[in-house]
Amino acid sequence: MFGRLFGRGGERPGDPYALPVPRRKNGMYTVQALGDTRVSALLEAARAGDWEAVKAGLAPFDLGRDHQVLGELADVDGVEEWIGRAVEEDKEHRPEALLVSGARHIVWGWEARTSARAVDVSREQWQVFHERLHLAEQQLLEAAELRPEWVTPWRRLLTSGRGMSLGDTVNETRFEAGLRREPLSLELHTEWLSHLQPRWGGEQGAALAFAREASARAPEGHRLGCLVAMAHIEEWVESDDQECLDRPEIQSELAEAARRSILHPDYERLPGWHGDFNIFAMALALSAESTVCRRVFHELDGAYTEWPWTYMARPEKMYALYRRHA
Repeated sequence: MFGRLFGRGGERPGDPYALPVPRRKNGMYTVQALGDTRVSALLEAARAGDWEAVKAGLAPFDLGRDHQVLGELADVDGVEEWIGRAVEEDKEHRPEALLVSGARHIVWGWEARTSARAVDVSREQWQVFHERLHLAEQQLLEAAELRPEWVTPWRRLLTSGRGMSLGDTVNETRFEAGLRREPLSLELHTEWLSHLQPRWGGEQGAALAFAREASARAPEGHRLGCLVAMAHIEEWVESDDQECLDRPEIQSELAEAARRSILHPDYERLPGWHGDFNIFAMALALSAESTVCRRVFHELDGAYTEWPWTYMARPEKMYALYRRHA
């Protein structure tokens, strides 16, 4: 039944830009380039260091609002080696170049810091981390000044602000600036959700309360409903109890949030939709919910995205395990 409703294999019915599903391993495959041929071509241009081709590839997208496309560009190794020239030489498209460079330098900064605990990060790593984030801050603030309608710089500035420990006042101002530009941005809210976690100085329970309040404001079929699922995943990360989500009230809340967002008829499967479904798949699986979890995995049809499964020690194996038991 679900296949007839949504299209076989979890694809967007009639989508001319859907990437072909690659060969599966154990019934699953990793989604590349948001599952979109246009994004794939854009990333190829970025890997080649071809700024003219990157600009052409950005034409179908609004980089000032499309957090996912910007995120894909920021993850491309080597962008930092050539994007500086575009910043200095391309006056007409300086805002776009600043945005890409700033986002990349944040990712590059975290690569230097690594995911180790703060006490295990060397002095040299901290220095490189802060140098890269400092440059990112300068570039993103200039991009935001040049294009005041953009929301993506503010989401990235929340990340750098947290990394540089700029404090609640600065980060709250940045979050509010983003909200004024896009009140229902899932990525902006997810970034603030991280800021509210106890490991970043937040109070226990504040993140989940924030997620519930924010998602309740969203219309049915809106992807902001994923925030509730992400909040429960974050609760699981913070907890010492690996079965902390296995409670009837949490199962019911997650199932209802999925029905109201990604499983609602008004939900639009845009490039990157697999990520929304993976957030719910992980949260529902961790809660041991069965009915809606099975439906979400069915819709994914083996499509795996690294986020948020990277919170687990063996993300691909755990995805396959939960999928098999769904």
